[in-house]
Amino acid sequence: MLIDIAQLKKIRGRSLRELRVRGGQEIVKLGERVLGWSMREMNDSAFYAEIRPESRNGSGMGTANYIAERIRDSVSSGAGAERLPFIPALAHRDRIVALTESRFREQRRWLIERAERVVHGEFDLLGLKDLSFGNPIDWHLEPVSGKRSPLNHWSRIEYLNPARAGDKKVTWELNRHQHFVTLGQAYWLTGDERYAASFVAQATSWLDDNPPNQGINWTSSLEVAFRSISWLWAMHLFAGSPCVSTLFVARLLKSLLEHGRHVNAYLSHYFSPNTHLTGEALGLFYLGSALPELSRAKGWRETGLRILLEQLPVQVREDGVYFEQATYYHRYTADFYTHLLVLARASETALPAEVERRLMLMLDHLMWITRPDRTSPLVGDDDGGRLIVLGARDSVDFRDTLATGAAIFGRGDWKFVAGEAAFETLWLLGPEGVETYDRLAPEPPREQARAFTEGGYYVMRDGWSKDASYALIDCGPHGAAGCGHAHADALSFEFASQGTTWLIDPGTFTYTLSLDMRNEFRSTSAHNTAAVDGEPQSIPAGPFSWGHVARAGAHAFTIGPGFDYFEGSHDGYERLEDGVTHSRAVMMVKTGYEHALPSYLVVRDTFTARDSHRYEMSYHFPPSCSTVSIENRVKAAEPEGGRLWITAFGAARPQARITRGWVSRCHRQREQAPVAVIEATGSGAQEFVTFIIPGPASVTAIPAGGAGEARPGERSSGAVNGFSIAAGESRDFILTGDGVRAVECGPVIARAKLAWARRASNKDGDDFASAGFVFGDALEVGGMAFASERVAEFCSMHKERGRDELSVSVSGISRFRLSFNRPPVRITIDRTSFNLRPELRSALFALDGARWKVVESRQEGD
Repeated sequence: MLIDIAQLKKIRGRSLRELRVRGGQEIVKLGERVLGWSMREMNDSAFYAEIRPESRNGSGMGTANYIAERIRDSVSSGAGAERLPFIPALAHRDRIVALTESRFREQRRWLIERAERVVHGEFDLLGLKDLSFGNPIDWHLEPVSGKRSPLNHWSRIEYLNPARAGDKKVTWELNRHQHFVTLGQAYWLTGDERYAASFVAQATSWLDDNPPNQGINWTSSLEVAFRSISWLWAMHLFAGSPCVSTLFVARLLKSLLEHGRHVNAYLSHYFSPNTHLTGEALGLFYLGSALPELSRAKGWRETGLRILLEQLPVQVREDGVYFEQATYYHRYTADFYTHLLVLARASETALPAEVERRLMLMLDHLMWITRPDRTSPLVGDDDGGRLIVLGARDSVDFRDTLATGAAIFGRGDWKFVAGEAAFETLWLLGPEGVETYDRLAPEPPREQARAFTEGGYYVMRDGWSKDASYALIDCGPHGAAGCGHAHADALSFEFASQGTTWLIDPGTFTYTLSLDMRNEFRSTSAHNTAAVDGEPQSIPAGPFSWGHVARAGAHAFTIGPGFDYFEGSHDGYERLEDGVTHSRAVMMVKTGYEHALPSYLVVRDTFTARDSHRYEMSYHFPPSCSTVSIENRVKAAEPEGGRLWITAFGAARPQARITRGWVSRCHRQREQAPVAVIEATGSGAQEFVTFIIPGPASVTAIPAGGAGEARPGERSSGAVNGFSIAAGESRDFILTGDGVRAVECGPVIARAKLAWARRASNKDGDDFASAGFVFGDALEVGGMAFASERVAEFCSMHKERGRDELSVSVSGISRFRLSFNRPPVRITIDRTSFNLRPELRSALFALDGARWKVVESRQEGD
């Protein structure tokens, strides 16, 4: 049989278009393997036939010389050439060199040091240091494992099998030749011909050892595309060097033709229709833009642009979030479309307005997820790779992409978060791009919370300074298509406060090196969420596939004065015999000038169940933190003296313990780090309330009904609905409820899902400063009572310090009543102000258009 049963199963369900595309690719593969199509270096006559007639110059070598002269002229200082280079910034060598020496000295030092190591055959790739691939370089070697891939047709290479290829990403990373760009930059900065000689020697060695379509370096079309981009940049950076001969340029051009033909033939429409497909499309657009003399250039540009435009609404959701739920690939995609925009503007190619709109949405998301310390979380997979290496970049610092976007679109808020001008911006946009960035006035974003509802990310902040508090909650789709880059992380979150990122996503570490490590890093227990009976929410079926996927969804995201509130759930454990649903609510209670507490989190985990289960809520700290557990509490400390307390309460008596886990900031890099696990076993429905508080504050539980306060650290044997948080002489009260029954805690009574009151001691006495609730209809505190006939989304009340004035904000209702023992002199309800008489005891307020009005009042004695 020509087709076996397994193949028939794969064919079933595929569209005619997919079968046609895959069939065409198989025919090309067969032609290469059996007939030898494109399996050896192109000869001069074949190359000459690939040139547009108007660009031919007598022979293959003559045409190669013509193209080399055109490139050399385009990058001449002063940009006086008839045609600018494909990246216009490269027409400003003298100014780029001058700015590098005056403003980017550390980057200059890094470039020169890296170039020197490249000259000596020493490489730092991904998270691995001091790699050697031999002398001369063995381009098929994976140096960590010592595995060497054979020089067979690329389709016969078992690159996903670590027993045969080792970690193919390490081999691929070298063969992207992004270090050629570094050599070219160092050549510009120093004029040292050693860098040009090293480029020519290494590229020649590669051409000798990697015939077209043979070996591991042709197995991935994305790698072929990225290598093409590196070569195009290097050709322009080394233009004019006496080391770069016409013969060498001719060989590069012939190979670039083969690169383009390979990418065009084997586009990842169905294999990896994600950043593989868009990266390959960008490679085609690059080739067509940089080498217009090629007869295929126009077609490659059109194909690349068509795919990038088709994939934009597929891969970038309407809220700007990348569809694979991976922040690193989100940044990758933002880079792709930024380069597309630069290339298109240089060639005067009109792009639909949708390109700029969605790119701006992506950059906005990058700004929002940036932590206060200016690093970015690694949610979902990250592979440590880059589109192009133009300067030193920390693997968790996405700000150069944001800075370049700020210069392109004139966004002062992006600049505020990005900080100083980026070295990458200089090389991509040129001196004018840096000057544009310098003229921007940095402005902190006006909002402090944002919901990315399609992507399922929810961000809470109390400001945009480096000391601000920040939480990022993950409650979106598991991924897209096969969910290859997803992690089992539903309802996980990160938290930062007072200059320290305390709770983090541990990252990825590896794709194929070890399946056990691959699964460990993407497991539920490796994230700041809850596991039931030691099981993951979603079950992996292979390195890039899943056998069972949890579905998550948010139920509420409420932004109010002094707080942000999130609520969501997932069904990952409903697959168990006793189906369990995990719901999580997170509220950030924000600091105020009248209070000693910094902003903190209240996390409420509920599990619907009938039988007995073991629950584990994990909290992952960075490697720099030290942690200890004390009964139901965890104390964390960082080297600079900061402190964080995690305290959990529940009827099932949660117990804290510390274990060791891993944190990866980059592919193939990992460090041990502490993990706090709050665990409990209980039958039936369970609820756990956890406080995550920076600083020295203490949390105590108050039994339902407010009958008295437990001793510090004491845990109730039953359900607890009231909590007290003390810091100095100030105190917060937190109540949890079901919105049906009233709950009392100290001086507060509320009927709501969650309520709080803040009492501050000052020279005017001990009085409440603010209070509020989410999803409720009644609240009593400080001689005042709020009541409504319908459930309000939230109510927030704040007493102005030193003034007898009350500010009230409500959402989701149009009528409510306020009652007073003694009314304030003035009350403002959502910007509508009222002066109150001392004898007023209650007032019914109703919404009239956009303003509130009093529709009924009761005086003392009525």
